[in-house]
Amino acid sequence: MIYTDALGQPHPADPAARIVSLVPSITELLCELGLAGQLVGRTGFCIHPADTVRAIAKVGGTKDVNLEKIRKLAPTHVIVNIDENEKPTADALAEFVPHVVVTHPLAPRDNLALARLMGGIFCAQDKAEAWCAAFEAEYAQLQSMPKPPPQTVLYCIWQDPWMSISADTYIARMLAEIGWRVPQLGTERYPRFDWTPALLAQIDQVLLSSEPYRFTEAHVDALERQIGKPVQLVDGEMMSWYGSRALQGLAYLRRLTQP
Repeated sequence: MIYTDALGQPHPADPAARIVSLVPSITELLCELGLAGQLVGRTGFCIHPADTVRAIAKVGGTKDVNLEKIRKLAPTHVIVNIDENEKPTADALAEFVPHVVVTHPLAPRDNLALARLMGGIFCAQDKAEAWCAAFEAEYAQLQSMPKPPPQTVLYCIWQDPWMSISADTYIARMLAEIGWRVPQLGTERYPRFDWTPALLAQIDQVLLSSEPYRFTEAHVDALERQIGKPVQLVDGEMMSWYGSRALQGLAYLRRLTQP
């Protein structure tokens, strides 16, 4: 069988693959599919599952990849993501890695194709299908719950400068599953913004993500006093990690709307 990645590149099934993952959430998914034994490299941000990844060699970060370390690991496959990794890195890897597998899930249900892509290339189809069935069941529960009133929410990922997300992101599409939309803040996918009266007038609440900036409850309290709007802390991994974490993410969405 031949499997096609996000760029339309073909990848045949390879049961003996040596894998380097440069995408933290996909590292977790590969472990979920029983492929940890074939993972020979990962980034320092690939932290789940902790007990498993501890034994896997680090090859830098998602943006500052150590190409020489990867070369010495002699992988047959490197997993990258269009948002998380730099294109020059992927191009350089393609010069000595037989298969650079490019991923780009943009919505919750894209996780089904992602799991099947990983399960197909690395011959873990049965586990991938079992995971997809669990995802479909959790997604059905989310769809069947009473929908909360629509809201406009400002999802913050950074401060100094303050940064948010556009509607063209995985996080925004997760929020859309419960009827929450994000304001239009310009043309960037991750735009900067200021706390202007015009912005505050169009939002119902603010969500402070626990990653990549480590917002805490102290930030929540301070910001609520500053802007006079409801603010809550949300788990950034649940909202932004596709792959196996997305299954928990759907359940998290249901809890997020509870009073």
